[in-house]
Amino acid sequence: MKCDLCAKDAVTFIKYNGTHLCDAHFKNYTEKRVKKEIRKQINVHSGDTIAVAVSGGKDSMVTLHMLDLIFRERGDVGLHAISIDEGIEGYRPPSLDIVRDFCKERDIPMHLRSFSESDLEMDTVASISGENSPCTYCGVMRRKLMNDEARKIGAKYLATGHNLDDMAQSIMMNFVRGDVERLARLGPHTKVQPGLIPRFLPLRMIPEKESMLYAIVSGIRFWDGECPYYEEALRNQYRDIVDRLENRSPGSKFSILSSYDTLKPMLVSNVPPSKLNRCECGEPTLGKKCKACELQESLKNRLKLKDL
Repeated sequence: MKCDLCAKDAVTFIKYNGTHLCDAHFKNYTEKRVKKEIRKQINVHSGDTIAVAVSGGKDSMVTLHMLDLIFRERGDVGLHAISIDEGIEGYRPPSLDIVRDFCKERDIPMHLRSFSESDLEMDTVASISGENSPCTYCGVMRRKLMNDEARKIGAKYLATGHNLDDMAQSIMMNFVRGDVERLARLGPHTKVQPGLIPRFLPLRMIPEKESMLYAIVSGIRFWDGECPYYEEALRNQYRDIVDRLENRSPGSKFSILSSYDTLKPMLVSNVPPSKLNRCECGEPTLGKKCKACELQESLKNRLKLKDL
């Protein structure tokens, strides 16, 4: 097949809009949408600092690459990469090497935080996670470290690599569970809470397959290893549901996100911002302790019982 916009061979067929695109036109198509999302989600001024959560996977590497392309042209915005070492042997170290190399090539400051700071690496946590999926603990502790580091470097915003598939899955999960508060808090964040760095999502309109293809045609190196605890995540069930919907009716993922965007103002108006306290670790929290500290305390108690 040939590209619909030129005579070159097409690298992809976009089912939901019926177009064949070559590598150059596909890259342009993707970059335009990402730039549009960034303009919609954040308001950047000269001297601002933007942090990017980077794992080394395709989505976070594409996000870092895109933001570097955009803000390097301006020259007045600081871009910093934040990576988290969860302590998963054989999985995280190779991906961190990719992030280090990329940041070194682009002269982007890289900040590394580790679960070892609390003496609870994921390989240990997984063995005592009990009735909960290891992902339950990992997500909470990872978000805490990302927010803490972004706050320390004075970031105005924190970018994450969530793509369209991630967004559709999260929306479906929270609708099914009836978790209105969590739905209202999904990024991008427009209201700034003290101590919380607002997140934005440059790839929220980019399907996962297109993020992968963009990385490949752009020559962006990324880590494609699979977390050994991946299969235990509840999200997998919703990934299958959303993928089946998309295969049957191309564009379903966009429809799910569009419906959510229409409803979000009503959700937010019914869930006003909470008054936050400050945990002893420094993180904002609704109670006396943040969720990460609560989970870490519970895990350490389990470790003590295990050692008896």
